[in-house]
Amino acid sequence: MTQLHDLRLRLLVQQESERIASTQPSELDLSVVQARSLCWLALLAEAHEDQASDAERRGDTEQAMGWFADAMRLRDAIQVVTTIEIPLPATTDEAEDGDDQSMAA
Repeated sequence: MTQLHDLRLRLLVQQESERIASTQPSELDLSVVQARSLCWLALLAEAHEDQASDAERRGDTEQAMGWFADAMRLRDAIQVVTTIEIPLPATTDEAEDGDDQSMAA
């Protein structure tokens, strides 16, 4: 089940990055978007872990478990986003040029 979740998350992120790249190819550096996303995800995960610790200190085990589970899901998302290879614009253009030439032949 976890493997299916990871694959689904990876697919969603890749689809979104492709959508962004196709709508704004010259204005957007996807590696910058990826880096910023990772920074925000890491900050959110840390905040959730802090909330889990606070809830645990207060003796609210159910709330602590909820915050901890959210933090773990964020960590999973970080792992998926980290492993996604963002194509360089030159690489994408070369691939498209190759496809055009093979169609012309």
